[in-house]
Amino acid sequence: MTTLEQFAIAGRSAIVTGAASGIGLAYAEAMAEAGATVTLTDIDGEGAQREADRIVAGLKNGLGGKARAATLDVRDRAAMRAVFDDHVAACGGLDICFANAGMDPGPGFWNPGGFRNADGQIDTLNPETDWDRSMGVNLTGIFNTMREAARVMKAQGRGGSIIATASNAGIINEPIVGMAYMPAKAGVLHMVRHVALELAEYRIRVNAIAPGPFITNIGGGWVKKNPVAKAAFDKTIPLGAMAETDQIKPLALLLASDASSFMTGAHVVIDGGVQLGNFR
Repeated sequence: MTTLEQFAIAGRSAIVTGAASGIGLAYAEAMAEAGATVTLTDIDGEGAQREADRIVAGLKNGLGGKARAATLDVRDRAAMRAVFDDHVAACGGLDICFANAGMDPGPGFWNPGGFRNADGQIDTLNPETDWDRSMGVNLTGIFNTMREAARVMKAQGRGGSIIATASNAGIINEPIVGMAYMPAKAGVLHMVRHVALELAEYRIRVNAIAPGPFITNIGGGWVKKNPVAKAAFDKTIPLGAMAETDQIKPLALLLASDASSFMTGAHVVIDGGVQLGNFR
């Protein structure tokens, strides 16, 4: 098998959670661009269907891959099982799963403008929304997704690849990020290592992508709305600017394909050098 052949995923099938926008949508596009059939799931079912239709119609970048959609709240285990079973019935199995869905838990205790957020501190944040909901989506939702992928892939007996979306914020402290986000994403990283060890004998690989500053709708899409704030944030990134979601697609393909056949339990940081520190 040649090097390029190891990246081939044509004819395989994938599920992506949180795929109506942002990084999840980029994952789904990457899978379809490479010839896989992908089910886009999202709590925003209409958005997921709209993007699946666009992929099928090939309206962006020459896309013409196969795509379908389903409404899914990753906290709902019964609904999760139904979506996975429907995907298997429609696609003849499951080869790739991106456990991606996540949410913004609200502001951190520090604002990029240089002042403390009154409602982003541990004694002032709303525990029901800023903690419980964040943990339910950002950590338990990843667990629910990986659990269903493992169930299906083990029964198939042909291996597979599970990729969880973690975050730079699960590795380093980011005071502008809501505090519940960091322990949730740190938990994802540790869960990936644990589940990778458990599933290795089934030839199911489990890895994580840890993105840094990408331009998405998280946080209300503030970067898209405020070019001055974006320019200031860009200066903190060693490579000079926040990333567009298209820049994560090659990494997604690597971890989904046989090109990463000897990788499991790993996390790959893609952050423009943020973890190296700010030298500007």
